[in-house]
Amino acid sequence: MPKAEQEPCPKGSSNVVAHVRSLLVLRPNKRSWGFLLVATLAVGLPVLAGAWLDRFSPAIIASMGGLVILYMQSTHMSRRMMILVICSFGFAASFALGTFTSFNPFLSSATLALTAFLATVATRFYRVPPPGSFFFILVACIARTLPFDITLAAGRTGTLLFGCMGACLLALIYSTGQLLLKRQPMVTSAAVSNEPRVAALLIESAIIGLFVGGSYLFALLLQLDNPYWVPVSTAAIMQGATFRAVWQRNVHRIFGTVIGMGLAWIIFSFSPNAWALAGLIMLLTFIIEALVIRNYGLAVIFITPLTVIFADSALAALDTDRLILVRMFDIVLGSLIGYLGGWVVHHPGIFHRLERWMMKW
Repeated sequence: MPKAEQEPCPKGSSNVVAHVRSLLVLRPNKRSWGFLLVATLAVGLPVLAGAWLDRFSPAIIASMGGLVILYMQSTHMSRRMMILVICSFGFAASFALGTFTSFNPFLSSATLALTAFLATVATRFYRVPPPGSFFFILVACIARTLPFDITLAAGRTGTLLFGCMGACLLALIYSTGQLLLKRQPMVTSAAVSNEPRVAALLIESAIIGLFVGGSYLFALLLQLDNPYWVPVSTAAIMQGATFRAVWQRNVHRIFGTVIGMGLAWIIFSFSPNAWALAGLIMLLTFIIEALVIRNYGLAVIFITPLTVIFADSALAALDTDRLILVRMFDIVLGSLIGYLGGWVVHHPGIFHRLERWMMKW
């Protein structure tokens, strides 16, 4: 819940310098090499199969489903697998809602806001650790980049779910290996500590949903070309637990994106084929998962070209320069909207007045 009063936004030149330095700090690595390998395979195997079968476009959708592996938790194998299966169906629902409603900008924006709201409520209520609701929103946004075709919507959703199930199978193999090697963490209780301030949770989730859906509608009304990265950036910035975290993520995302778009330009200037793109997806996934908990800004550098491959690989091969400039504008716009949304969420006066008003009802 909002903690702006505990961790205010940095003020003064000395504080700014101190916080800029904090953006460059590498935190300790808490992820095992085994998990990094499993995550890389979950995302990479579908695109390797797609390159081999000359079906790279649907393989990209299955590869996105593999991102569900990032919700694997350090708990008993049964609970771990249950969480992954539930998240897989959440991915499928988010993606399906996007593919079935992308024909109308107002309906699409409204369903995106609903997706962000429900994903945030569920992940915050059950205290799901990062990435939290982010990948549910990312999958929903990328679904809206696909050309609308009602006859293909169910098949595309099934392809995504196939990638999710592949990730679950890899997680099961990995967890069984941990169990046999007696490296599976011991958990004394499977109970989940729920969010006690339900009204505050609903208000926060509603604000996030409104800003994510509203940012997408605003970008569409500006007639930006396929501006999926505007709501993705808004959601990423608003993931911050405090307003200081929102500010840091904003700086991280904008500067990381500038460098990342340069990396994407270099990649697509070589006109990579399907095999090269599959290898790049695996390499970028490994680097991102190794860096994201150590320094978000460094991870964004590699998240940027990976997302371009997921959503814009065909267009990037035709007009790389224009695509890079358009996507940079989308990300800066989304980051600024997310910063404004973070200020609303973490502004104690506004938030607490809304909470008191809702409690009366």
